[in-house]
Amino acid sequence: MDSSSSVKIVSKSFVKPKTLPEESKQPYYLSPWDYAMLSVQYIQKGLLFHKPPLDSIDTLLEKLKDSLAVTLVHFYPLAGRLSSLTTEKPKSYSVFVDCNDSPGAGFIYATSDLCIKDIVGAKYVPSIVQSFFDHHKAVNHDGHTMSLLSVQVTELVDGIFIGLSMNHAMGDGTAFWKFFTAWSEIFQGQESNQNDDLCLKNPPVLKRYIPEGYGPLFSLPYSHPDEFIRTYESPILKERMFCFSSETIRMLKTRVNQICGTTSISSFQSLTAVIWRCITRARRLPLDRETSCRVAADNRGRMYPPLHKDYFGNCLSALRTAAKAGELLENDLGFAALKVHQAVAEHTSEKVSQMIDQWLKSPYIYHIDRLFEPMSVMMGSSPRFNKYGCEFGLGKGVTLRSGYAHKFDGKVSAYPGREGGGSIDLEVCLVPEFMEALESDEEFMSLVSL
Repeated sequence: MDSSSSVKIVSKSFVKPKTLPEESKQPYYLSPWDYAMLSVQYIQKGLLFHKPPLDSIDTLLEKLKDSLAVTLVHFYPLAGRLSSLTTEKPKSYSVFVDCNDSPGAGFIYATSDLCIKDIVGAKYVPSIVQSFFDHHKAVNHDGHTMSLLSVQVTELVDGIFIGLSMNHAMGDGTAFWKFFTAWSEIFQGQESNQNDDLCLKNPPVLKRYIPEGYGPLFSLPYSHPDEFIRTYESPILKERMFCFSSETIRMLKTRVNQICGTTSISSFQSLTAVIWRCITRARRLPLDRETSCRVAADNRGRMYPPLHKDYFGNCLSALRTAAKAGELLENDLGFAALKVHQAVAEHTSEKVSQMIDQWLKSPYIYHIDRLFEPMSVMMGSSPRFNKYGCEFGLGKGVTLRSGYAHKFDGKVSAYPGREGGGSIDLEVCLVPEFMEALESDEEFMSLVSL
């Protein structure tokens, strides 16, 4: 790849919902989970496709815009903007979505002289991939002046990259991929003339979760965003995709459960234990140094009563477990796996309720630099999302990539492997010294499909 390669913006526009429901005239309120996200960054994920024979890219762009306008009918708050109400005495800062005073969702067309092999064939994810996404380094509070959803379609020499940037105060990873999947479904339906009625198989549940007896408008104990918004700069990182075949994942799960004398430890918990243990070894931590591991957990089914599986919004926790480095490395893999499994098993509806009650008594905002301890591991995203099901008439994606957002030393994002069948790809971010050591770790690399 030529170091002079670049991404050039050709056009910028906005897309509004094809029609707007009556309820869009009212403020769209946010839940406590949404408020907590105001100072973190947009979710940025995208898919790379082979470029089909095209008379003109304009035809594809128009189809993408048309289907986006229809999709936004079902997800109309994403076409809005954040708005706030503030008071000085007492200090109060409330945020909601104004679905009327907005130009819509962003839509960008860009070009690049890169080829698919420059992305897929690179050992480390090239930093230019960050240019495939809009809202670079933006925090969610910026949704007051920036679109809450922005699409960037980047035309490569032989590929098409569709990158989505979605305001994290509007939804979590489950919500993000629900939108991506719905957009693809409507695109495919329009292609086959089967979607004139604008229907979705599983429409989103837009009504926000508001704890009984509270809201619908919450307030933070501040009068100005400078009091609670902080930008985050990632350190210099190496970012690499590691692939684990379905056979390896099955073998790993079987081995871990045999070691632990159980059948309850999942494939993902087993893989999380491996990555936690091996990154800890790569960091060469003192044996008495505590290291933590967090796993993103969807709370929809854990609440009482449970939220609908198609609930659109934030509804997640970062479950934490910890151990001394010496414990992780001197014990077998089962030790780490049981720690991870226990953190998940103990995350009950009561724990979720306690978390909500804590926020209601003392509202807080997440800050990346304070949320995760140094020398920790954070397992984000999920291999359960049907990410490769988003095709847009372009066939199955070649690979998945993410933008700048939420990258730090020890951040790991899990994707379904392209081959399917339970295979998993891990996007691992480490400082260069630790990445080099991980690549030399026999336990880890013996599981990786090269």
